Amino acid sequence: MARPNRHRAKRSAPPRRLTVRIEEIAAGGDGVALVDGARVFVPLTAPGDVAEIEARGERGTLIGVMTPGPDRAEPSCRHYGRCGGCALQHVDADFYRAWKRGRVVSALAREGFGADLVAALIETPAASRRRAAFAVTKRGGRTLIGFNARRSSDIVDLEDCRILHPDLLARLDPVRSLASTISADRFDLSLTLCDNGVDAAIAGDAVTEPVGAALSAVISAMRAAGIVRLSLNGETIAAIASPLVHFDGVPVSPPPGGFLQASREGEAALISLVRAAAGKARKIADLFAGCGTFALPLAKIATVTAVDGDRASIEALATAAAAAQGAGMKINPVKTEMRDLFERPLTVKELKGFDAIVFDPPRAGALMQATEIARSRAPVVIGVSCNPVSFARDAAVLRDGGYELTEVTPVDQFVYSSHVELVGVFRR
Repeated sequence: MARPNRHRAKRSAPPRRLTVRIEEIAAGGDGVALVDGARVFVPLTAPGDVAEIEARGERGTLIGVMTPGPDRAEPSCRHYGRCGGCALQHVDADFYRAWKRGRVVSALAREGFGADLVAALIETPAASRRRAAFAVTKRGGRTLIGFNARRSSDIVDLEDCRILHPDLLARLDPVRSLASTISADRFDLSLTLCDNGVDAAIAGDAVTEPVGAALSAVISAMRAAGIVRLSLNGETIAAIASPLVHFDGVPVSPPPGGFLQASREGEAALISLVRAAAGKARKIADLFAGCGTFALPLAKIATVTAVDGDRASIEALATAAAAAQGAGMKINPVKTEMRDLFERPLTVKELKGFDAIVFDPPRAGALMQATEIARSRAPVVIGVSCNPVSFARDAAVLRDGGYELTEVTPVDQFVYSSHVELVGVFRR
C-alpha cells in the first residue's frame, strides 16, 4: 500500500463568480466587498458599485460594474486598469481628496489622536512626477518600457501617462532607444528629471558595463534623450554633465540613486510646511537628511546639523552647502554626519541644545530615533513621512514623552496612488 504524499501541494479553491456591492476602499486602494462575512479586495472598484467579480480567497478580479456607485468616475488614461502604476483614477475628485485625508485620520485614530488635527489635503498636479522607476524588457525585436501590469510581471509599454511630468513623458521614445543599447534583455530603469536634464539609473544583475563602440552608442543615445548621467547598479558609467536640482535656490548634484521627493510641487509644499513649523529656531537637527531637501532651505534661517546613513547623499549635501557659501549665498554653516540612525540613533545627550528637530525617515518610520527625540527638550519636532501608519506609531512615542501633536498636513504628491505624504508638528 502506497504511503500518502505529505508534501503534496494543496489545491487552491476554485474561483467563484459573484455579484457584490463595494463597501469602501481599503488603504491599498482596492475596493472591499463582504462575502459571507469576509472581506474580499477588488481593484478598480468604488464604494457603492454593484459589480460582478471572480473571487479567489480574499482577492477578487473585476469582471464588470453592473451599477456604478455615486463616487465612480471615468478614468482618463488609456492604460488604466491594465497598468499597475495608478490605483485611483476611477473615483471622483471630492471622494479622492477625502479618502487621502482619511488615510491619515484613520492611522492617527488607531493611536488615539483626533481627526481635528488633520488639515485639508494639499494637492499637486497629476502630471508632475519627476522620478519614476520603469521595467524594461526586449521581446521580438522590440524594447518595451513601462510599468508592470497589475499583479503581473508583464510590462505595459507606455504610450501615454497621466502622472509623469510632460518633460519625462516626451522623452519616452528616445529613452527606449537608449534602453535598446543596453546589453541585457530585462532590467529596471529609473529616471529623475533634474533642472538640467535627466539622471538615469539602471539596475540589473545581467547588465554588463558597455565599453568601446557599445559605450559610444550609449552616449549617443543619452544625448538624444537629454540624459546627463547614466549609472549602473549605483556606479556612474557615463556622464555628460553633473545632474543638478535646487532646494529653495541652492544647487545640489544628487548621487546616483539619491532620494528626491516625487515632484517639485510636492517638495515645495513640504519645505514650506517644515520651514513654517521651525519658526524662529536658530539651531536645527535634520535627521534622515538625504542630500538636503530640508537642511539647505533651513540653513538660510538657522545653523543645521544634517545626519543620514547614505554616505553619497550626505557628501552631496556637504558639497552643496560649501559651494553655496563659497558663491556668496546667504546660507549658514551646515554640519554633516554619515550615520545609520536605525542602528545608532542620535541620543538625548546629542540632541541637547537644538531648537527644532526634523526627521524624515523611510516608510518603516524611526522608532528608535523617535524614542530618543521623545526624551529631548527640543521645543519643536517636525515629522515628515510617506507612511501614515509608521508616523502615527512614532507620534505616539513622542506624545508619551511629553510632546503634543498640534497639526498634521497631508500632501498628495503621489497622485492616483494610495500613498500620501504628511508633515506633523509636535511641541513640548
